[in-house]
Amino acid sequence: MATQNEGTAAMTGMRPWYDIEPYNGKVVDCGTFVNSVARPVESLNGRWNHALDQYNVFFKKQWWTDEDRQRFRKEAKFPYDYSFNDWPEIDVPSTINTAVPEAKYFEGAVEYTRKFNYRKHADGERVFLKIGAAHHRSAAFVNGHYLGQHLGGFTPHYMEITDLLDLHNRIIVAVDTSRNNLYIPTPLTDWFNYGGLYRDVELIRVPATFIRDYFVRLVPGSDFRKVAIDVVVNGAQKADVQVEIAELGVKTTVSVDSSGRGQAVIDCQPQLWSPDAPTLYDVVLTCGTDRVADRIGLREIRVEGLDILLNGEKIWLRGICCHEDHPQRGRTLTEDDVRTNFALAKELNCNFMRLAHYPHHERSARIADEMGLLLWEEIPVYWDVAFGSPDTLADARNQLSELIRRDRNRASVIIWSVGNENLDTDERLAFMGNLAGLAHELDDSRLVSAACLIHNDRFDDRLIEHLDVIGMNEYYGWYSPDFEKMLDLEKDSLPDKPVIITETGGGALSGHHGTKDTMWTEEFQAEIYRKQTEYVPQLKSVRGLSPWILYDFRAPFRLNRYQQGYNRKGLLNPDRTYRKQAFYVLRDFYGRLAGEKPA
Repeated sequence: MATQNEGTAAMTGMRPWYDIEPYNGKVVDCGTFVNSVARPVESLNGRWNHALDQYNVFFKKQWWTDEDRQRFRKEAKFPYDYSFNDWPEIDVPSTINTAVPEAKYFEGAVEYTRKFNYRKHADGERVFLKIGAAHHRSAAFVNGHYLGQHLGGFTPHYMEITDLLDLHNRIIVAVDTSRNNLYIPTPLTDWFNYGGLYRDVELIRVPATFIRDYFVRLVPGSDFRKVAIDVVVNGAQKADVQVEIAELGVKTTVSVDSSGRGQAVIDCQPQLWSPDAPTLYDVVLTCGTDRVADRIGLREIRVEGLDILLNGEKIWLRGICCHEDHPQRGRTLTEDDVRTNFALAKELNCNFMRLAHYPHHERSARIADEMGLLLWEEIPVYWDVAFGSPDTLADARNQLSELIRRDRNRASVIIWSVGNENLDTDERLAFMGNLAGLAHELDDSRLVSAACLIHNDRFDDRLIEHLDVIGMNEYYGWYSPDFEKMLDLEKDSLPDKPVIITETGGGALSGHHGTKDTMWTEEFQAEIYRKQTEYVPQLKSVRGLSPWILYDFRAPFRLNRYQQGYNRKGLLNPDRTYRKQAFYVLRDFYGRLAGEKPA
């Protein structure tokens, strides 16, 4: 199915803007990453001007080249088709589909623009623009200069703009919200396609030589006594980075080679991070005049036989899945929204949450670090992927790289997932096996998984050979009525690795009641949960459960009388004010498990 831009291109003999020089020659990807989470930033959030550009005229007419030409036309009384300062205002961050009523179902090009002032604070200062996320493809411009395009709607990207800045500056971000069969994710998803500039936009000031990235973690298999510190410095040919963890008495120097990279392994005895004791240490890195201060937890997660071990002790993951979705704000969740979601998980007696099906805001992992909640993080390799396309694989590899580099200092994140619910084919096996290998390469301190399908009541996905822990989506009691077949899985096909049931459950409309045999009632959903909590403990390979899902969320193809554009499998209603009966069934089950130490 062609997207709007591709369809227009086909009819006119033109290619879409992102395939035309110079746009396709300047890509912003994981290679430009700047670890900015612990740095002071200057926010460019707030009121921007915007335009819905259905025909993508912005690129065809090169509007960004602009303001002198626009001023000339106005003074000379020539007609012109755009006026940045007169475009309607919109809040950034926000999703275009919730912020603009007439754009509820809009998919296409949207341009955002604003002005800002800049004054240099120090000699040799460098400035980077960070776009927290723009869905799905974006291109950025400062003062008429093209910075590059970024593909992928859920991860941050960074562009240096030092030499482009004046006292008064205009920034433009063009966002294409349309979908494409070669993108990750594809056009068919079981969630709403919220688009636009929907996460924070920030300026980051750094000195000429600065710490571009760092990775601090407990060395696996070191008996919890060694911490590895990787640093990447940009600017100087060689440099030293001082690392201090005052509470542990750590003060060491990491020497950086001509490639800008360095590593040190130090001996110490940290108090280990866990959901019961989410200990965080102040880690300070300095390089010349540059200084980064982060709060980092130290813990070990590994697999031994059928067990998942956190800090050497067996753990059973009591989880729940969660989307980013809000009735008024779409995918633009506030910090309070995230904290509410995590508090609801804690009320359920969870120690684990699956953040589905794409990278959530980076604040989620930081809050989970603080609150003590283990996380599964995922990229949207989801349904109908073009597994044979090298471009699609490159897109997925970049999104996975950006996610891992963003969140690998967060102790709460224990699992990288390379996808969800894809049929086992040779092309898919090569594609997702490649991603699993990349995750292991970028991070040696976490587990790698994927949420896999049961096929013909057998769980025999070949991808499991590439994974540390297996995600299994099963809907016994909903799509598969016979619970007895669930027990047959272990006899016939469950692997010799730990399994997490990554999805299960059923739908119910809040406040709709009837017998436990009447579908779409709260009673029917609660009965599914009762049976699941009876059968799951009988599966000896299972080491965790994350039912689908915490609260109802928008899903455009869910259109029966009870769904009305929502996936109703939530334990709460969409605005999270009403707990369905199944909420209490799961809460009580997890409460019993929490009181029992894993055998």
